[in-house]
Amino acid sequence: MTFSSPIFLFAFFPLVCVLYFLIPEKHLPLRNALLTAASLVFYGFGEPVAMLLMLGVVFWSWITALLLQKGGICRRIFLPLGIIGDLGVLCVYKYADFLIESVNQLCGTGFAPLHLRLPIGISFFVFQAVSYIMDISRGEAKAQRSFFRLLLYISFFPQLIAGPIVRYQTVETALSSRHTSAAQAASGVRRMICGLAKKLLIADTVGVLADYAFALGDSLSMPAAWLGAICYTLQIYYDFSGYSDMAIGMGRLFGFAFPENFDHPYCAASVTEFWRRWHMSLTTWFRQYLYIPLGGNRRGNVRTLLNKWIVFLCTGLWHGASWNFVIWGALNGLMMNLEQIFRRGQKPEKRKWYGHLYAMLFVVCAFVIFRAETLPDALHYYVCMFTGRNCNTAALCECVRSFSPLVVTVLIAAVIGATPLPVRIVQKCEQKAEVPVKAVLSVCAVLLLVLCMMNAAATSYHPFIYFRF
Repeated sequence: MTFSSPIFLFAFFPLVCVLYFLIPEKHLPLRNALLTAASLVFYGFGEPVAMLLMLGVVFWSWITALLLQKGGICRRIFLPLGIIGDLGVLCVYKYADFLIESVNQLCGTGFAPLHLRLPIGISFFVFQAVSYIMDISRGEAKAQRSFFRLLLYISFFPQLIAGPIVRYQTVETALSSRHTSAAQAASGVRRMICGLAKKLLIADTVGVLADYAFALGDSLSMPAAWLGAICYTLQIYYDFSGYSDMAIGMGRLFGFAFPENFDHPYCAASVTEFWRRWHMSLTTWFRQYLYIPLGGNRRGNVRTLLNKWIVFLCTGLWHGASWNFVIWGALNGLMMNLEQIFRRGQKPEKRKWYGHLYAMLFVVCAFVIFRAETLPDALHYYVCMFTGRNCNTAALCECVRSFSPLVVTVLIAAVIGATPLPVRIVQKCEQKAEVPVKAVLSVCAVLLLVLCMMNAAATSYHPFIYFRF
């Protein structure tokens, strides 16, 4: 078991939790010290060298924020230095080899790649560090004088390696004063278990079908291609939203209120709406620190379209150093531009039903290039999806055989769980005083936890998809 395993995270957490609550609430500095030490142990267990890199990013951000808060010439000097320093680390480790290989292919040069190992979660903790510097420079928060409090903010283990990306002012008060009630703790535990179940029971189950389809190569048929694409669309949602739920739940138990990262994105009626609902902490980051500085929508329609496209090009690059991700981001930006051009002035309710259909079709197809290893692999997959290649009775029967009772049950649960229906049912029950909703939810959480443990014992572990970003 590695620290990228969801079970390791879930096993590591109770030990930290017990030690945390053994410390009286009035001794918050000791609680913070414990959480900081636990975060460093958690990250260092899997990435001992990368931990030093993260500490360097935190120290650099701490120093530059204190200096630029002085204003005047200090701000003009240290704001760009702080941002360049943090983003420079990300660029070197994540994009250096991609740039070298691209130059070699385009220009016929022979520059040797650096072959640096990509530190897990580097995109997340660097973006938090950059947001901290930017917020200090804008006067939206005060620079943290304590290095260790800033270290806890950036390195906090529940959301260190896969988000959500938390702005400093969101947790600024909690770093120096917080309280966890019994109800808050129970809610946090239920949220954690829900996230674990999303990952182990749904994402990993449909992920088997997705992995099978994407590995078929020349044997891939049209039915298998569509099944694999749809299953991957469900897998990545439940995998990533599951981790976000776990992080939010753990943070809640320790007294931190992390922002929601998903809002039923597969219910969106447009690609624009999809991105308002998907990985909301990342889209908020790009809006606050790239789209608005570029001019946002204040410089005319053409500039607005260009700014949106640049933002989503960068969003694709953020996900990985590959032309697949670049094209995926560019396609999303292009689609949002087309929506702005051709749908301006239309009332959303008049396009709801077909807007949802086309948005989901686009999302499913776009995730193919996101999932494929190379561009030729993605093109081959699209050919099989849209040309009817290998589409025959035998291929259809092969797909039907994949639908075991377990798979059918999981797929139904996945579709229902991607809608607001479960939340609405809980809310309706809460309105009826005679229904002990919290007791029922607690029992369901225990049952889910048992199922998760049984699943983990019976299958090999699968790391969270976003750990590699």
